[in-house]
Parts: sequence; C-alpha cells; structure tokens
Amino acid sequence: MRWLLLLLPLGLWPGPVAALAPHSNAVIIAKAALAQVGVTTQYDPGYARLPYPGGDIPRERGVCADVVVRALRAAGADLQALVHEDMKKNFSAYPQKWKLTKPDPNIDHRRVLNLETFFIRAGKALPVTKKAGDYLPGDMVSWRLGNGLPHIGVVATAPQRHGRPLVVHNIGAGTRLEDVLFDFQLTGHFRYFAP
Repeated sequence: MRWLLLLLPLGLWPGPVAALAPHSNAVIIAKAALAQVGVTTQYDPGYARLPYPGGDIPRERGVCADVVVRALRAAGADLQALVHEDMKKNFSAYPQKWKLTKPDPNIDHRRVLNLETFFIRAGKALPVTKKAGDYLPGDMVSWRLGNGLPHIGVVATAPQRHGRPLVVHNIGAGTRLEDVLFDFQLTGHFRYFAP
C-alpha cells in the first residue's frame, strides 16, 4: 500500500491538497516528506559532524526532526543554517536543556524543541486545534508523546483517513506515513510558506 501512495498522481488525492497549487512550496514540502518513506529506514539520534550549510546524515538514517529538515530543504529553506543563525543572535531564547554554551550547527536543527522555538520566533506558528481541516499539506505539527518527549512531523499530500490528514514522521522505526495527527498531545502547528 505504501508504494501505491508514492505513485498516485497528485491530482487524484482527495482532501485539502486540491486547494494548493501543484508546484507550491507547501506541496513541495509535503511531497519531499513523503519521498523519505522507505528511504529513511533507521532511527538514529546520534551526534555527527555535518558540513555547514546544507549538512545531513546519510538519508537512510535520521530522527523526526530530520524529516522536517529534509522536506523544507526541498523548498529552499535550510533549517540547519536558519536555526544556527538565529541561535547565534538569540541563544538565550532557545531551550537550554542540553547545557550548551553556544550554538552547534551539527545538532541544533535536529532537535524538536529548537525547531519549535525557531518556527515561533520566525512567525510561522498557527493555532493548535482539533479541527482536521486546519492542517494543510506541508504544515509541520509537533506533539508531546505519552512519556513527555517532543516529536514532530509533516502533514502529507496523501489520502486522508476518516477526514484526518496523514502525517509523515519518524518515531523510531524509520520514516512512515501514518494516521497520527491526533494520537498524541498536539503542541505546535507551523506553516513555513503561505499556501
């Protein structure tokens, strides 16, 4: 079934994607997230030295934040550079959970709490609601899992299930397309580009 979703022409997908231009940044983000399904097959939160800007770990590995970083890069937004530059100027505005004394372009963009902070600071936050229609393809959503851990994903350009958009995320077993929008405590809703 998953491979079939990758092959469906965009115009045949039901739901809110029909209202978006087929080459809009939002659709590019959503399609780039979906393209990671079956490619990123491992969950790997390990620290790695990355080139800057545009650095990435091997595509078969990653965490939930990497889904977002890779998807936005397809639309021309390099979160590694954007987060790093904002953290250099406003380090105290970011979570201090990791007890760092300065920004680290190798890992900062791979942390959900930093992405949430950046999106809010950049004016990309939208209200968090329980209305499925508020979440458009290419939007990012963040949650707190039952154990309190932060998590993030991208709303997909894919068939909806029971009126809910599906989400591309990596929760520990590689990047997947799943019906999880309202499965966890929603804490963030972000739209980087206007539809």
